[in-house]
Amino acid sequence: MNFSAVDVSQTKSATEIVFESLRQAIVKGTLQVGAPLRQEEIAKAFNTSRIPVREAIARLHQLGLVETRRYKGAVVAAITNEEFDEIFDLRTLVEADAMRRAVPIMTQATLLQARQYHAEFSRSTKPEDWTELNRQFHCCLYEAAQSPNYLKVINGLLDRLDRYVRAQISLTDGMQRATQEHEDILLACEAGDTERAASLTQAHIRDVKASLLGYLQTRRDEVQHQISTKSLPA
Repeated sequence: MNFSAVDVSQTKSATEIVFESLRQAIVKGTLQVGAPLRQEEIAKAFNTSRIPVREAIARLHQLGLVETRRYKGAVVAAITNEEFDEIFDLRTLVEADAMRRAVPIMTQATLLQARQYHAEFSRSTKPEDWTELNRQFHCCLYEAAQSPNYLKVINGLLDRLDRYVRAQISLTDGMQRATQEHEDILLACEAGDTERAASLTQAHIRDVKASLLGYLQTRRDEVQHQISTKSLPA
């Protein structure tokens, strides 16, 4: 199974370590949709009992990252079309409002840190790093709002979407478009223009949604074409 395992036999936070390792593997796409989470195998990899593994999987289930399937047990969950729409629509509301709260009290230190994350994102050539750098950029700005519950909700929504967003960024112009939109958002923050920063954030999220929907539809069409081709008589 694909995740970063460590020996947690002597630690009191085994559940947290197992949970975070599995969460990262799911968010980054290392564990694909439908991949089984076998407790015995995971416990052996982490050199721990099944109890912290079971607790970690239960937490992942609460976050919507894991689902239980008949005859298969716990597996990495997919996102339905309805959930996809709901999560993105919720992001546009919550993240724009977080920006409205943040910009008026944003410090120079926050802006410099966001500028650094923006630069790292724009220079990165490793797809596996893109979603984390993207999250660091956005959440650095949102953290300035000093609203921890907003940030908790936002991180939970990003956890559900990051594996798909990385695919979207990997599209032909995905990285270039994201970099430019990040620059526009950051310039609005640096100018102290609250409403422009919030509006650009909403537009950015909606753009990602539209681009990702197009990508997913193309993938579905390709799969359907392959199935149809294979079913044709020789």
